[in-house]
Amino acid sequence: MKNFDIIAVGDLAVDAFINIHEDNKHLLVDTKNEKLIFDFGEKIPYDSVTVTPAVGNSGNASVSTARLGASVVLLSNIGDDQNGKDCVDELQKNNVDTTLVRTEAGKKTNYHFVLWYEVDRTILTKHEDFSYELGDVATKAVGENTPKWLYLTSLSEHSIPFHTQVAEWLAKNPQVKLAFQPGTYQIRFGAEKLAEIYKRAEIFFCNVQEALEILQTDSPASESVSGTEVSRPNVSTLLSGMAKLGPKIVVITDGIRGAYAFDSAKNEKWFVPCYPGEPPFERTGAGDAFASTVVAMLALGESLETALLSAPVNAMSVTLFVGAQKGLLSQEKIKEYLAKAPADYKLQKM
Repeated sequence: MKNFDIIAVGDLAVDAFINIHEDNKHLLVDTKNEKLIFDFGEKIPYDSVTVTPAVGNSGNASVSTARLGASVVLLSNIGDDQNGKDCVDELQKNNVDTTLVRTEAGKKTNYHFVLWYEVDRTILTKHEDFSYELGDVATKAVGENTPKWLYLTSLSEHSIPFHTQVAEWLAKNPQVKLAFQPGTYQIRFGAEKLAEIYKRAEIFFCNVQEALEILQTDSPASESVSGTEVSRPNVSTLLSGMAKLGPKIVVITDGIRGAYAFDSAKNEKWFVPCYPGEPPFERTGAGDAFASTVVAMLALGESLETALLSAPVNAMSVTLFVGAQKGLLSQEKIKEYLAKAPADYKLQKM
């Protein structure tokens, strides 16, 4: 194996974005409860469909880190179908090594339907039951060819034994740093089942709602937002709670409110605002762009502070396009945005 900066591990997918027009007469929008409501049994018109291959958390992270200049190989599974071939082709176009992408006969590549309304989306997902194995990573990625980072993200509900393999491999290779960005099922497994993964993580990423679920708490504190008292989770408490599970650095994103980080070794907590760019067009992949940018910058030798300021730029750029990868930036482009950032775009100590 080559000496990669990053091995990304997680499920690949194809996303089909179904654009529903805001004036759709068959749609009821309940903004208070954040719901889109369709009449059962109706024929619902849509505007367009945009298909994007090689996505999902791992695909997005792989393309993002490669575009930023890191050498990355993806360990994933695809079905023996055209969608799988399209995923591999797309990854290779983006300088992602696909040596560890395994094709399984008789299986279908994950295919997700994305209901896209205004700037946000609801995703209908289905994870194939793949046979997860570390394969060549376990037998060949040792010694001088061991990667700097392993980036572990979304896997299916059948992947618990594979997480044990990953934890055992990491124990044998203590020089490899672990970045953990859990997907839906990894969060549902609970922190206890993935305790060794949490303990081993150099850096951990999730959003506020995911942190509440992982920590099994639903008691947000009140805070003043634009002069109005609202219930919002105490993010500082969430950062500390996640750090107790083991990660050295915890990053929690909070959508348009920005993101937060806790470096437990230095006992420093930071807030980083969103980069003040153009209004979003479609938000899929912003979280992946944020997390993967931080990891790529760290893998390339940048400081955590620089990584945290760079990440919102890439996240902002992704939201200007349909899908999670078209807007991903190079390091040079991120530096251009940072050079023209307003004076108040900076890290703030908490």
